[in-house]
Amino acid sequence: MKVLHVVTLHTPTHDFGGPTRVALNLCRGLRARGDKAVLVALGDGFEGELPREVDGVPVRLFQARHVLPRFEVSGITSPAMLAGARRMMRSADVVHVHLMRDLVTLPMALIAARMGRPLVLQTHGMIDPTEKRVARAVDVLGLRWVLGKADAVLHLTAKERELTAAVAEPGRMAPAHRLVNGVEPQSMRAAAAPGRPPTVLYCARVQEGKRPRDFIAAMPTVLAKHPEARFVLAGPDTGALADDMLALARSLGVGHAVEYVGALDHAGVLERLRTSDVYVLPSVKDAFSVSVLESMSVGLPVVVTRTSGLAPDVAAAGAGRLVDSDPGADNGERVGQAVLELLEPAANAAASEAAWRLVQDSFSIEAVVDTLRGVYEQATRVVSARPSPSGPDAAGPAGPAGPVAPGPSTPAS
Repeated sequence: MKVLHVVTLHTPTHDFGGPTRVALNLCRGLRARGDKAVLVALGDGFEGELPREVDGVPVRLFQARHVLPRFEVSGITSPAMLAGARRMMRSADVVHVHLMRDLVTLPMALIAARMGRPLVLQTHGMIDPTEKRVARAVDVLGLRWVLGKADAVLHLTAKERELTAAVAEPGRMAPAHRLVNGVEPQSMRAAAAPGRPPTVLYCARVQEGKRPRDFIAAMPTVLAKHPEARFVLAGPDTGALADDMLALARSLGVGHAVEYVGALDHAGVLERLRTSDVYVLPSVKDAFSVSVLESMSVGLPVVVTRTSGLAPDVAAAGAGRLVDSDPGADNGERVGQAVLELLEPAANAAASEAAWRLVQDSFSIEAVVDTLRGVYEQATRVVSARPSPSGPDAAGPAGPAGPVAPGPSTPAS
């Protein structure tokens, strides 16, 4: 089976985070089964030629053009990508689009739908009702239509399915299927060497929505009991907040205990996870964080908020601690107390084993790919059974080259 995965952006520092990581993981898992999976995206921030392979996955990257800078990632596109879309799609058995309100994935989805290609959409929690005028215009110009014309729409949680359906035309959304995020199984991290200072890690985009300030605000609580503890802030600084977080630490008198290491490649992420004792992601909106799954894949206990999509699984397995979080409040003490609980040796060992087992049993990429291939097979059967489009493109709204404007979207991590 030939599968074309379309995602918005890939950069050397992995600025787009979750959707690109999910797409790469799925491509790698499909290729391990003998399928020909290729990722198509915009590339930005590279010196010289754009790479043709990322983490073992063949990629077709097109140079990003910042046509609407005020919309950031939603305002980039590539005329060359859109011009070559039909040729790429004709050779694919399935087109899998990681959809958001932008000038990349939405036009590509419209093209695939108008060509009558088997089309699977994955929304990553990014398509929900909005009052923003530009985003609502995007919905009318094409998003609603493509949600109805697709052959499958993938969701992480029942809540995400409901929110996506609320954007689609009433009663017209394509068949919905649950597909959780999956990661490659890893060996268990080694226990901390005696005498090594405990390390607490945040490894995600440094932006307000991920609540890195709650990570920093937790430091005084932890350091009061473990004065030797070290805190590592890692990830692309897409919100231009890293300096602010370091300044916050200094204002709390704990600046000496935190280090910002910037964006890491996948190997660097795994190395940091293996040499840490607790992983903290205080985000209040993550539908299904890949970084939390990767942390648990090496047996690293996690602290997440109760509103995280993975919270029920973490709680049921005993893989970490859940904290209440008010987006407008200082939640540092709550996070700090949760970290302290997981720094107790017995609690850490138990949560470590539970975290590793949870990923092995429920969130391995092999199990996810099994489910996904079933969705693909169903989509191709449905497309094969219906009449072919009467022309190069079926009738629809404005069309893939028409006036599709971006709307603000926050990628899932």
